[in-house]
Parts: sequence; C-alpha cells; structure tokens
Amino acid sequence: MNKSKNTDQPVLRVQQLSKEYRLYDSPGARLRSLFWNGAGYRIQRVLQDVNFELYRGQCLGVVGNNGAGKSSLLKLVAGTLQPTLGVLERRGRVTAILELGAGFHPDFTGRDNLFFGGRLTGLSDAEIHQLAPSIIEFSELGDAIDRPVKSYSSGMVVRLAFALVTAIEPDVLIIDEALAVGDQHFQKKCIERIDTFRQNGCTILFCSHSMYHVRSICNRAIWLEGGRVRAFGETEAVLSAYEAELPPTVTQTARGTEVVPVAQQMAASHAAAPASPGATDDASSDLPALIEGTRARILKLELGGLGEGDPPLLIQQDLLVTVTVRVADQEQPQIGIMLEQAKGAGITVVATHTDGVVPRSLGNGCWQVQLRFTDLPLYSGEYVVSAYLFDHAGLVVYDEWLHHAYFRVVYASKLPGLVRLPHRWE
Repeated sequence: MNKSKNTDQPVLRVQQLSKEYRLYDSPGARLRSLFWNGAGYRIQRVLQDVNFELYRGQCLGVVGNNGAGKSSLLKLVAGTLQPTLGVLERRGRVTAILELGAGFHPDFTGRDNLFFGGRLTGLSDAEIHQLAPSIIEFSELGDAIDRPVKSYSSGMVVRLAFALVTAIEPDVLIIDEALAVGDQHFQKKCIERIDTFRQNGCTILFCSHSMYHVRSICNRAIWLEGGRVRAFGETEAVLSAYEAELPPTVTQTARGTEVVPVAQQMAASHAAAPASPGATDDASSDLPALIEGTRARILKLELGGLGEGDPPLLIQQDLLVTVTVRVADQEQPQIGIMLEQAKGAGITVVATHTDGVVPRSLGNGCWQVQLRFTDLPLYSGEYVVSAYLFDHAGLVVYDEWLHHAYFRVVYASKLPGLVRLPHRWE
C-alpha cells in the first residue's frame, strides 16, 4: 500500500474529542427515560476536550493512571467507539492492536480465523490468500494452524492475532499494552516489527505503563488524567511531569509500573544474596544454563568494595558492579544498571547501548560487564542496585533484577542531602 507523500497534512487530527456514557440506576429507569425526555440518568465523561495532531512518522506515547481514558482514546481512534463530541480525522489504513484474539471463534481452526479476522481488518480474500503463508510463518504455529483455536494456549492465540493484524504495514498503528506478548523470542519479533513500521514512517499511538518503551519508541507523548489532557509535547518533558506525580511507593521498572514495599525488597534481596566477588574469572561452563523456553536471563549481580553488615557497608571509595548474563543464539546483549536510594529515590541509570560499550564475551552465550562508580559521592544511607538485560538493539527487556543488591554508606557529614555534587566557591 502506498503511503501518502504529503507530510504537510496530519495523518491523525483530534479536535475537542469527548466521550460520555449515560448511566441508569436500573433497566426500568432506562425505559422510563424514553418517555420522559431522557430524564433519569447520570453522565459519565471518560474523555473531554482532547486535542492533538500527528504527522507521518510521529509516534505518540499515551500515559496516565488506570481510568485516565487511555484505552477509550485508542478505541475512538481505531473506530471501535464513536465520539460523543468533537472531530476525529484519519488518513490511510488504520490498524489496532488492542485485545489480541478477542474476535476469534474457538470452534474454527486457526486458518479459518485467519480469514475471518482478516476480513474484519478490511483485507479481501485474495489479499488474505496471498498473505497467509507469511502470517503463519511469523506466528510459528506450524501444523497447529489447522487445529481448532479452542485447543490453543493463550500464547498461541496471541501469536496468530499479532501476526494477522500486522501482516500489512498500516498508515496508523494503534498499540494498547501489547508488547508483552508470548515468550521472549516472540516478544522480540513483535517489537522489531513495530520498530520497523516506525522507521518506515508509520504513525503510531502507543499506550503503555512501561516508561522505558515509551521513551525508546515515542517522540511525542500525551498525559491523560481524569479524561483530560494534562500535558502534550516532547516525550521527555511529558514523562518527567507524569513521573513527578507518581506516589513514592510506585516504582517504574523497565517493563511497567510496580508497587514494591521496601521491606519486601530487602527480604527478597537478602534471600537471593549474590555470590562473593570474583566472577570475572569463572568459566562459562560453571554458569547456570537457560531455562527451557527462555531466550536470555541475568545470572549474577555482584557488588565489590563492600565490608560486613546487613546490608554490607561500602568500605572503599569506589563501588564495583559486576553483571553476568546468558543469551541464546550468540546474540550480543545490552545491560543496564540502576542505582537508587533504598526508599525509592532514583540516583542514576547507565546502560551499555547508550554509552557505546560492548559487554565482554565469556563464551557459550555468556556475557559480562563491570561498572565502576568512582569516588561514589553518596551521603550516609542505604542504597540498592538493580540490573536490566536487553536485546542487541536495547528495545526488548529480557530480564530484570529489581532492587537486588543493597549496601549502606556512612559519610562523616552533618549536612543533609543525597549526593555530593562537584562544586567551587567563588
């Protein structure tokens, strides 16, 4: 399908878009409203006065708490809901990845549902016949394509649905929390296909609680709260404002939002205490193998420069962090390390793919990085280190050890604060 070459015209224009529902106390109240001029109902507004424009190649991240109106906005853009008020203009083919597999008939085979679902997405029978081999190949269902869908696992249904709805690159792609599909291998394929669409100029609306993926994929963002737009603009500016209002107990992980009590984090960390330093000389044959069906995993996260105590005390000026991972197919992974205050205040995050660093290969799919925080400028307190394992492109989050290794710092200073910043009196 040829995309529009006119980049001066918005691919998607939303103007004063509103959606509301009439709520009745009972079926009788609904019936009576037909005879008394619509009286007896309450109005629930899920969206109100939403405005934005997107041009070809732009990717908009949609963020907000549960109930903010994110899914309603995406369904309106997809055409599965109709607006109560406002203007919504779309140009070209629109494809939505909302509830994957929701329209499949359980008694039909996967192949039958492929044709049935394809017609619902606007494909002709001739197009479906032409695309069927590539769809089946991408879904990796093999002979299972001719079995009834009711015999499929949930992962198999997701594979077929995603392969179908992304068989043809659209002009506008709508994604609602659909990146965590299937196993690690298939999740990587899905994210790579979406990223290819983005690079080819597809306009994308991406709704997710994973701020990492929003930052990685989107160049614009919109923050919804109570059905209204709190902020719209460049991604980092919007996400920074949104994250500043998150409750202090909420942790933004690479995969999404988690609530992790500090006491629970401490217990989990000490229960899975890392081995003693010195892993850099370990042979790869001594490291744990991959779990069946897993593409990659973190094997070790170790801290050097620590003494005794619970948590251990940092006794050197430098903190040495060693992360060892294993991946399949000799893929070169990317590794991220996050340093936080134990009570949740973030200090810094670094990653190999942003710093241009290549992890060291240990052989047999094992890789390792060592990161040294030199002359660590922390004031007294308890701190925690997390590790993240990404694919080669830094898009897919294979594994994360959140709040894994704790340590404490004692610094002789009567002044309050978190870190000692470089400074000069003038």
